[in-house]
Amino acid sequence: MEQENASFTGYQKLVIFLLAITQFTVILDFMVMSPMGDILMKSLSIEPKQFGFAVSAYAFSAGISGLLTAGFADKFDRKKLLLFFYIGFIVGTIFCGLAQSYVALITARIITGLFGGVIGSISMAIISDLFSLKKRGRVMGFVQMAFGASQVLGVPIGLYIANVWDWEAPFLMVAGLAVIIAIIITLKMRPVADHLKIQTDKSSILHLWHTLSKSEYRIGFATTALLSIGGFMMMPFGSVFAVNNLKITQEQLPILFMISGLSTLIILPLIGKLSDRVSKFKIFLFSSIWLMTICVVYTNLGQTAFWLVVIFNIFMMIGIVSRMVPSSALTSAIPNMEDRGAFMSINSSLQQIAGGIAASVAGFIVVQKTKFSPLEHYDRVAYVIVVISILSLFLMYHVDRYVTKKTAA
Repeated sequence: MEQENASFTGYQKLVIFLLAITQFTVILDFMVMSPMGDILMKSLSIEPKQFGFAVSAYAFSAGISGLLTAGFADKFDRKKLLLFFYIGFIVGTIFCGLAQSYVALITARIITGLFGGVIGSISMAIISDLFSLKKRGRVMGFVQMAFGASQVLGVPIGLYIANVWDWEAPFLMVAGLAVIIAIIITLKMRPVADHLKIQTDKSSILHLWHTLSKSEYRIGFATTALLSIGGFMMMPFGSVFAVNNLKITQEQLPILFMISGLSTLIILPLIGKLSDRVSKFKIFLFSSIWLMTICVVYTNLGQTAFWLVVIFNIFMMIGIVSRMVPSSALTSAIPNMEDRGAFMSINSSLQQIAGGIAASVAGFIVVQKTKFSPLEHYDRVAYVIVVISILSLFLMYHVDRYVTKKTAA
């Protein structure tokens, strides 16, 4: 374990970088699908519904994988577990780049999801093992910069490469970068195995059951699920709303994504530091109120000047990441060391499944009469998010109380 000082050691900085860049490749692999929708549908002659399933196939297979691996997630050195699933993710991503039919692409996305969906939970377990709660906000802030970086680099670079070399190229690019990262992890990361010294459950199924049976863990799972539903509901139709309701041009969309992503790269480290100095729950509370307000105002806009849309999107990203960092830090403090792998796997699984459900529910709420007509009822999605956010606040309050008592003890 780390020393309780204000700064990070050279090795800790290396671990933070490796976990952040690993997350970057996994998130980039997932995010690069949506902007390539038009190219993919034309190249493989698939319909919008089929493309939607190709996107959600990753999320649901990742969710199933999390549940299947939860029982034995604490039975191995976390470094070895990370490498095993990361190599599987690389193989799946290469298959995506080699797919020449819709069936092959779906199969490749399922394989990628089965391995890639668990990597985030393993990373969270490693962070919880190596960094104290007092430093965890800053660590989460840096690692979750992968989300913003993938938006800044993933969308424009992925689209550019796809336009130059066809849609397979971005997947092969991600796989190539991931191979380099896997080699560095193998050579430079030390084993993460302190949790093996205090393991009590010999059976993987028994360990999974013990993890699910603890009431404080179940509150954490419920909180994560609600946060994921609220976070994913607006995302699938964000571009459609921006183009057809706000009248943003297709040429302006990559710029909008890039500026929004850049804002998260600036905000995340600041929120990480702030959450280590101030009450994590208070930051979560104020950012939730901020986000609810922005969502309602934004979804009720009509035709809007581009610069104003950019400002609203930056405000929205501030709310999203300001909830993400303190909630991740608090949730990571719930499980005991011997349960962290299982807890994070189940948590990640619920996050993926909840995200898939959220996108489907939003699809039933919104209506678009033609491909070029305004998106209707998008404001109703925002009102649902408000209700879910209020429920999330109550659950996060209980999580904060439990973590405070546990830390004091």
